[in-house]
Amino acid sequence: MKARVILHLDACSALTLIIGIFCPQVEAAIPDAQETAFIANPRQLILAGRRSGEGYFSQDGHQLVFQAERSPENPFFQIFTLDFRSGDIQQVSPGMGKTTCSFFHPDGKTILFASTHHDPLALEKQKEVLQQRANGQEQRYAWDYDPTMDLFKTAADGGFKQLTDAEGYDAEGSFSPNGKWIAFCSNRHAYQSSAENVQKRLEIDPSFYGEIYLMRSDGTELRRLTQVDGYDGGPFFSPKGDRIIWRRFDEDGIQANMMTMDLDGKDVRILTEDFGMAWAPYYHPSGEYVIFTTNREGFSNFELYIVDHQGAHEPIRISFTDGFDGLPVFSPDGTQLVWTSNRYAAQPGSKDKGHLFMADWNHKAALEAIRQSPKRVRKAMALQKTSTKNTDPVPELEAVPGLDPARNQNPITGLKVQAIPLKAEIHEEDLKQHVNYLASDALEGRMTGEPGAAKAAAYLARVLKQLNVQAISHANGYYQPFTFQSGFQIQPSGSTLQWQSKPDGNHRQSAILDESFRPLPFSSNGSVEGEVVFAGYGLKVPGEGGEGYNSYQGLNVSNKVVLALRYVPESVDPARRSVLNRYAGLRYKAMVAREQGARALLVVTGPQSPNAGKLIGGGTDQSQGDSGILAASISGSLAESLLSHSGKTLSEWQEGMDTENPHEASAITLPGQRVRLSVEIERLRKEDRNVVGVIHPPRVDRHKATYVMIGAHYDHLGHGEVGGFDLEGEKHQIHNGADDNASGVALVLEVAAAFRKRVEQAPEDVSQGLIVALWSGEELGLIGSNYFADNALIPLDRIQAYLNFDMVGRLRENRLTLQGIGSSGNWKSLIERQNILAGFQLVLQEDPYLPTDTTAFYPKNIPVLSFFTGSHEEYHRPGDDPETLNWKGLKRITQLASNMTRFLTSPNDFVLPYAKVEAQASQGSRDTLRAYLGTIPNYTSEVEGVPLTGIRKDSPADKAGLQAKDVIVGLGDQSVKNIYDYTYALDAVTIGEPTQIRVIRGTETLSLPITPMARP
Repeated sequence: MKARVILHLDACSALTLIIGIFCPQVEAAIPDAQETAFIANPRQLILAGRRSGEGYFSQDGHQLVFQAERSPENPFFQIFTLDFRSGDIQQVSPGMGKTTCSFFHPDGKTILFASTHHDPLALEKQKEVLQQRANGQEQRYAWDYDPTMDLFKTAADGGFKQLTDAEGYDAEGSFSPNGKWIAFCSNRHAYQSSAENVQKRLEIDPSFYGEIYLMRSDGTELRRLTQVDGYDGGPFFSPKGDRIIWRRFDEDGIQANMMTMDLDGKDVRILTEDFGMAWAPYYHPSGEYVIFTTNREGFSNFELYIVDHQGAHEPIRISFTDGFDGLPVFSPDGTQLVWTSNRYAAQPGSKDKGHLFMADWNHKAALEAIRQSPKRVRKAMALQKTSTKNTDPVPELEAVPGLDPARNQNPITGLKVQAIPLKAEIHEEDLKQHVNYLASDALEGRMTGEPGAAKAAAYLARVLKQLNVQAISHANGYYQPFTFQSGFQIQPSGSTLQWQSKPDGNHRQSAILDESFRPLPFSSNGSVEGEVVFAGYGLKVPGEGGEGYNSYQGLNVSNKVVLALRYVPESVDPARRSVLNRYAGLRYKAMVAREQGARALLVVTGPQSPNAGKLIGGGTDQSQGDSGILAASISGSLAESLLSHSGKTLSEWQEGMDTENPHEASAITLPGQRVRLSVEIERLRKEDRNVVGVIHPPRVDRHKATYVMIGAHYDHLGHGEVGGFDLEGEKHQIHNGADDNASGVALVLEVAAAFRKRVEQAPEDVSQGLIVALWSGEELGLIGSNYFADNALIPLDRIQAYLNFDMVGRLRENRLTLQGIGSSGNWKSLIERQNILAGFQLVLQEDPYLPTDTTAFYPKNIPVLSFFTGSHEEYHRPGDDPETLNWKGLKRITQLASNMTRFLTSPNDFVLPYAKVEAQASQGSRDTLRAYLGTIPNYTSEVEGVPLTGIRKDSPADKAGLQAKDVIVGLGDQSVKNIYDYTYALDAVTIGEPTQIRVIRGTETLSLPITPMARP
């Protein structure tokens, strides 16, 4: 089958490609306990090649025909057979061009497949993709519904017989059980149409015209069975051969339902409704139920389900493994299941993209589960009459006004979203409605990656649909999914600490996890053993004489385990403390120990410090990458044991260091004391999504159209786990984020509604389109907007400007701040003109490098403007609720934004040339300012080092020749593995004194001279 929703691919070629990431060597999967009720002994069937998928059995069950990328000369799928009796795998397709969707004839010899090998440009297309891979420019796979794709079957003489030759996409075929008929998908009728609207849609979305056809197995008696807009494809015959099952996508390619019909196209029935993207259906040989794939559990988590053949009962989930499980088929005897999966994606070192798996199938358990499944309340049954009309009669489904009724239930959360009575003009009540929902307790603070954010995304997608804003992605509808590191989990079995209790003995004692030791979140994984060295506070502060501080002076810690106190000396004056605190972070201490050659770092909170002797909490460290050294927190009692033969207690050692007394020792080697530390930390990942729609300019070629983008982040802080102030009485309370940033989201939705109305009423007044972008992950570090900037769904060079709205609901004293006007020299003239009517007291700020989503786009040469009504006492606290907003002020700001958007998208001579903002010089004392280089780091990258998204004009980095996409790996004498290392390295350099910065550019490592200046 072929599913347009996943990267707009055919299911055969697509799903096995996008699913996947990595697969293991020959090793059995360990299924979820719920999965074993139906699936036993799952194993990876195909191991060689980059990817494989869509396997179908011969009628005797002895063979499997499948598609795979196994040849280095061809980057596209070819067709292969696998003989279960011998293990032989043979290629049966020509080897040139693209092939997909194979199927055995009942004779067990003839194979049906689709191919473009007769395309005169086939070899050229192969070479183009291979060259891209060779240059490291491999594109994410996308099925293109090649109009030269035709159906072929193998011939007795070893050749191929062409069955179709019409212009258009002919593929996704299967034989009837008696071998007399072939059902397949085609969009040929669209190529035969002369209608202008059909040809335009065909150019943009050829799958939209996919319909089910039937013909004799020799290619004669062709007939069209469906006539419905939206992608109909992936047909298979029932075991008796009297019905065809297929899946039908709605016009937007978001929702898919499984359908069945007679061979004459009549008696159309819907097996699934409101079940997400339900596709790839396949009958069990008994005919009693159908297995299929759906993303009901999450937009990128595809799982297997079964449903009875009439769709009378609720579907039952079969697979329970995160990732992709899809394209399932049964063996002819019904005892085996073959499907495509990426369930081994976590295996390191593999470059595979997903493969075929096979398992034993429990038919008896499936029947019992169906019997016990509750009956479904059917809304209606779709009927199709044979006619010349372009659509079937519309089923009488329970409708949500303005929305496709089949999509009334969100496949991700199951949340029912009621009709939203919105008005076409900017209206205060609409703004309130959006904010009240998004900032309600039901959404639990919209924390990125949590159910509340998913509910918010579902709401936003439905509002965009109701407003007739088009989904921007053929692959995922309104959603642009992304993954991010959400936390960590210490694995007890791999996290141990043992120490030698006596300097002259061999007896070892074991520490208890979470009682006397705990690995720190940024620790590397692994095991080390070494002699213990006490390095005092473990500080290394640059400076001459008394300004500096070096716990490691005269101390050899190479290949040893460093024990260090947390914090800084307790008795120093506040000014000194502020200096030392800059270098007292746990990550910094770990980095210093690593740079001194230590194998591990143990941190203890001293008796004179807050939280004396307690283990350091796990925190919510969501940074990328580890620190390059094993690190753990230990209790005060364990530290005392390690220092028991040092001549002093831990308290005595700390008291001597707290005054920075030069006559007191600040470090000591502990002869004979040895520690063995093992750490195993699992870095956890979650998924979330941007919600993005587009309104194209009505009278402009979409391939040439330009756009203005408006955006706001819809995520917030959840219960304050990350970013909250954690004040007494507010801990664990829901942070609803009405101003931050339900207000900005509501504004964006209202501007989109006004723009849509304008397009419909005055299309001649629109010369540029509008991208409507609602980001997630902003509170965790601009994750969503950065992901879009790096994976743009519309080329960034066609985005003329980005308007951002972050906290726009607290207008006070008529004061509105517009930030980033330095990104274009023409912003001021535009703002001036628009504010004549709006009448705000404006505060204009030049700097486009802001702690909001504009920072993802300004380095991409896009002029940006951010609207902001200022911070307030409830910022990042539970009190940021809807009743605190200035609704009339929000409406006025929305009207200003709408007017500005209207002007920018109208036919006029106004342009917004991009401008690089110069670094602002500072007049402050360089002794009190930290060093400044003018780099713009990518805070969400997971590569080692610090990738750059841009460089400030005329900054030290600009003068040194640094470029966007450089990866900083060293500064001065300091190696840089992550953003923390880089921050600390900046503190170590001297303002005005040349040093070296090391970067990776492409395949080269460069060392460039750079002179830091005082921070502006």
